[in-house]
Amino acid sequence: MGWLAAFVTVAATGLTLVLEPDTPERSRLTKMVASTGFIAVAVIVRALDTPFGTFVLIGLVLSWAGDLLLTYRGDRAFLLGLVSFLLGHVAYVIAFVVRGQSPGWLIAGLIVTGILAIVIAPWLLPHVGDAMRAPVIAYMAVISAMLVTAAGTQGAASDWRLLMGAGLFYVSDIYVARDRFVTPGRINRLAGLPLYYAGQLLLAWAAGG
Repeated sequence: MGWLAAFVTVAATGLTLVLEPDTPERSRLTKMVASTGFIAVAVIVRALDTPFGTFVLIGLVLSWAGDLLLTYRGDRAFLLGLVSFLLGHVAYVIAFVVRGQSPGWLIAGLIVTGILAIVIAPWLLPHVGDAMRAPVIAYMAVISAMLVTAAGTQGAASDWRLLMGAGLFYVSDIYVARDRFVTPGRINRLAGLPLYYAGQLLLAWAAGG
């Protein structure tokens, strides 16, 4: 059943990419079907049986809400979606800390993520308006913490799905930021959306241990 739910997410993601330019209302529906699929995967693999899995599932549900909000236009919807994803990343951070941390991997993750932030911030922030700058910086900090703690858990639990899932999510958000603030275009969704859903499916799959 888990594989079936994952297939639904993959198929709905493809439909979203096809429908989005011409029928935004239908693409909203297919996108939410895709997001419901990764929640179903986590439930099927019994995420609620452990504190780690429970917090991953909370992060997935908050991501589902963020996905819905980002299907609507306007700064208010984008800000609410940003907050929902931020809280989702907080849930992932708690999940990774609960699962365990390797100090060496944690430090390595901190170094790599710090380098990424040094590169991304000067590229992105000049394009962000004053009203959105503080929320965007807060989001960057939290998603960076998510990636760092995912690395720490990779070292402690030796589960490649966690770091890979977090990494794909991180990269997909670069495309979201590029589309929103720097260079809008369909290429951002063609690249970012599959990365996002692949990352979420990996995290959902790992939630069952």
